[in-house]
Amino acid sequence: MRLAEFGTVYRYEQSGELNGLSRVRGFTQDDAHIYCMHDQLKNEIKEVVELTNYVFKTFGMDVTTRLSFRDDNPNKYGGDLALWERSQREIKEVADEMGLEYFIGLGEAAFYGPKIDFIVKDAIGRKWQLGTVQVDYVMPDRFELEYTGADNQKHKPVIIHRAPFGSMERFLVF
Repeated sequence: MRLAEFGTVYRYEQSGELNGLSRVRGFTQDDAHIYCMHDQLKNEIKEVVELTNYVFKTFGMDVTTRLSFRDDNPNKYGGDLALWERSQREIKEVADEMGLEYFIGLGEAAFYGPKIDFIVKDAIGRKWQLGTVQVDYVMPDRFELEYTGADNQKHKPVIIHRAPFGSMERFLVF
C-alpha cells in the first residue's frame, strides 16, 4: 500500500540553525509511506531510489549518496537489533545491486531505521540532504500493524518512508 502527500511540517529549529530556505521551522515535504511485505522490500526500495535519481537527474543536480546506519549508542534507536542488522544489510544489498556509489554514515540513521540519503551541494559548497528512503521495522510494531499473509497467518509489514525531493523549499534553493 502506497500513500503520499505534500504536507507542511513544523520543527523547532534553534535560532542559530536557521538559514534562509535551507533550514527553516516550517516547510513542505513530499512525504510518503509504503507498507509492504518483507519479500517486497528490496524491490520497493529500488523503485524509490530510481524515482529519486530521476528527480535529481531531471534537474541536473550532482548527488552524493549516503547509507545512514546506526552507531553503537543504543539509546538513540528503537527496535530489535536483529531487524536493524537485517534492514541495514538489505539497504546495502540494494545499493550494491543498483551500482550506486555511496559512503556509509554511522550514527546518521533515523531512530526507527536506516536510510539512503541523497546529498547535494549548494552554490557555496555546503552539503544538504534532500531526498531520502528510510526502512522502518519499529513503527509497525509500535502501532501494532499487521496483515494476513498467504499462509493465513498474521504478519507485520515493513514501512518505507520516502521523500524524493525532501523539503520543497530546500529543493528550490538548489
